[in-house]
Amino acid sequence: MNHPPPPEPAIRILLADDHSVVRLGLAALISSEPGFTVVGQASDGCEAVAQYRALRPDVILMDLLMPNKSGARAAAEIRADFPQARILILSTSDGDDDIYRALQSGALGYILKSSPGEQLIPAIHAVMRGEKWIPPEVARSLANRIMREELSPRELQVLEELARGGSNKEIASVLLITEHTVKAHLKSILAKLPARDRTEAVTVALQRGIIHL
Repeated sequence: MNHPPPPEPAIRILLADDHSVVRLGLAALISSEPGFTVVGQASDGCEAVAQYRALRPDVILMDLLMPNKSGARAAAEIRADFPQARILILSTSDGDDDIYRALQSGALGYILKSSPGEQLIPAIHAVMRGEKWIPPEVARSLANRIMREELSPRELQVLEELARGGSNKEIASVLLITEHTVKAHLKSILAKLPARDRTEAVTVALQRGIIHL
């Protein structure tokens, strides 16, 4: 007598998002799909790393912009300890620098929260197989990032101080450099983004995810 093959084990998923309503919605959507089970939830990046170490899920579905530790930093930490970890970023940000940073940190996929809900399950399956999941709109942003010149660490510091409303003199004082050096960095920042002035530079940097307030 032939016996039916045993059912495939459920894909074990860890959810990490700082908004409880989002976590509840994701848990409900995923749990309604056959072959999926939510094994844990985390509310920030630090908790996501700890939960991953404790639960060893098959896939972690993680927000990018979380308190205490970003999704990119959490992903990098997880991948450092567990190179085979399968991480899918689910974010509101379509900024090219955010996407680039997430994929550089070891995430296999990146999906926007504004995407149709039916994209999520195929994305989880793809990541579970160890495949990349980069939708067309994410790929376009990523292509823009690759074509642009990268800001130096010092230029990023100047830009962050600029976003806090610092004058050239104040930025120079905070970073322990001269005002002349600040002006030189600002000129380079405007050329690389590109932007016409300080206000536009901050706006562009926020939109692209280069900096966050």
